[in-house]
Amino acid sequence: IVQMQRINICALKKNRKAILERLQELGAMEIDIQLEDDNLGEKQDVASSRALFERRAQTADQALAILNIYVPEKKGMLDSLAGKPLVEKELFEKAAENQDQYMATASRIVTLDKQIAESKAAVLKVQNQVEALAPWLSLTVPVSYTGTQKTAVLIGTMPNPQDQQSILNLLAGAVPDVEAVDVELVSTDKDFTYLAVICMKQDAGKVEEVLRTGGFSKPSSPVQKIPEEYKKDLEAEIAKAQEQVKQLESELAECAVSRQDLELISDYYRTRAEKYRILGEIPQTASTFAISGYVPAAKADAIVKELSEHYGAAAETEGIKEEEEPPVLLHNNRFSESVEGVLASFGLPAKGEIDPTFFTSIFYVFLFGLMLSDAAYGLIVSLACGIVLLKFPRMETNLRKSVQLFFWCGLSTLFWGVLFGGYFGDAVDIVSRTYFGHTVTIPALWFVPLNDPMKLLVYSMLFGVIHLFLGLGLKGYMLLKDGKVVDFICDVVLWYLLLLGLILMLLPTELFGSIAQMNIVFPPVLNSLAKGMAIVGALGILVMSARDKKNPILRLALGAYDLYNITGWVSDVLSYSRLLALGLATGVIASVINQMGSMVGNNVFGVIVFILVFCFGHLFNLAINLLGAYVHTCRLQYVEFFGKFYEGGGKAFRPFKQITKYVEIKED
Repeated sequence: IVQMQRINICALKKNRKAILERLQELGAMEIDIQLEDDNLGEKQDVASSRALFERRAQTADQALAILNIYVPEKKGMLDSLAGKPLVEKELFEKAAENQDQYMATASRIVTLDKQIAESKAAVLKVQNQVEALAPWLSLTVPVSYTGTQKTAVLIGTMPNPQDQQSILNLLAGAVPDVEAVDVELVSTDKDFTYLAVICMKQDAGKVEEVLRTGGFSKPSSPVQKIPEEYKKDLEAEIAKAQEQVKQLESELAECAVSRQDLELISDYYRTRAEKYRILGEIPQTASTFAISGYVPAAKADAIVKELSEHYGAAAETEGIKEEEEPPVLLHNNRFSESVEGVLASFGLPAKGEIDPTFFTSIFYVFLFGLMLSDAAYGLIVSLACGIVLLKFPRMETNLRKSVQLFFWCGLSTLFWGVLFGGYFGDAVDIVSRTYFGHTVTIPALWFVPLNDPMKLLVYSMLFGVIHLFLGLGLKGYMLLKDGKVVDFICDVVLWYLLLLGLILMLLPTELFGSIAQMNIVFPPVLNSLAKGMAIVGALGILVMSARDKKNPILRLALGAYDLYNITGWVSDVLSYSRLLALGLATGVIASVINQMGSMVGNNVFGVIVFILVFCFGHLFNLAINLLGAYVHTCRLQYVEFFGKFYEGGGKAFRPFKQITKYVEIKED
């Protein structure tokens, strides 16, 4: 855990901008204002300015998103791994100088997108009108036509498909005295009948009333033109709108040359918004301002010296107070840093805790490889991750650590696969026997788990005990570091005595011999020593677990409850049987895939089938067991290992720095 120091800075207000910008460039200080004197100054209200910068950054982001829709960048599948483009500081400063021009371009893109959306909506609206007009196309008068001087024309719809005779029968039955009536069917579909009824004007009211009893209704917005002619007008309107859309899209495509400008201006405003966030937190007077925060101790003196010499600031460092809980920044070697993301997912070390990343990394890689345990799979994973790491050296930090982790896990898998003789399962045996007529086997350097699963189970338990004992030992180290010697003896040493005693008592038993398929015999002295260790440990835990309690009955009751935790230890050790389960699962599924692929036999078709089944089957097996190994290795760390000594809960170090989304500014 990187040692932190607090820096307190007081400077003239005229240097505020330069100091804040320099601190932001350095990206080494987390601002944390904790000033005891409330009369040192007032905080400036910068909410409106900060909101303006955030809004402008969002406008630029929106413009870039629009460009990516209409003029997408040509990128390879792995280009997202390359990290942010590195740009010169001068280019970033140029964006600040031309911010109005760049924002005008962003606004233009947003406006064009809005106009395109409106034009497309207009096209859709007119197309809906054309669809609504389709049933009336055979009508030779406008839908709004009402008749001549002496005749009335009733144009509308009736529900369900109907024929001319049924409508005439409806009229004849209801108004038999009306003879001068004619029905013209314009069209029909599954829901409606479109018709025009012609009658004398004096009979129009009665005829319409009868038709309405049958469900007749007039169009809600009748067209004033003949449907066929109106359709041509609508199609011309659609063509005009579509042409306008093409023109607008062409104008928008021309803005693609400004993509980098928009990325720069977006990051510029994002950086300014972050600076104004800090500006609103620091106390200021008419002539001065003050800042306080955390920096890594190794950088503290250099920052103080620079601020004092270049900006005339009064800066000083001070140690972390007892009541303070500084932010956590981890620093590990290249191997162990790859597991920092796994640790952070659980929780960073709280104050007083150690950083368990080193121990976690060793066991994580070790156990992951044991779970996957196929040399070919491990080689594939390591090669893929190694190539990615070499090809994309500027990969985003957290992603790079994750890829590094899988690189090391791949090497561990390769190691265990060679020990267990797994190369795509038993692919070498199957291929040689099926297609070459004799069996070739690559022998395991240790043993084959499928042939001796109980042996792997015993070793899985052994690795689990070592892992758990290390966790208990780390707890003891933290107690000794804090000077809690009694707690170390009562909470660690006594448990070691009890657990080691019980293990030594178990090893010579028939139960263990039947599981491990070996017979262990200890000398009588060691057997007596084991029993003594277990008894001393159990009695010590019973008496000393609740040593802070005065009541002897309560103390013994709580001690007995703590002693019951031995069942938790048994459960934790049994959890490591997942090493056996996942290791066997990888080999069994791989063997089944090989058997399925070779079932067709030694012929051309059989070879093709084998290649297809082999490729897709092993790709699936690798993917599903990679996921399983990752999840279960994390579980063994989080639940079993961390449960013995580690709680987490530390706050991550979040320095005041240039927060960018699209580019990375090259440092001087």
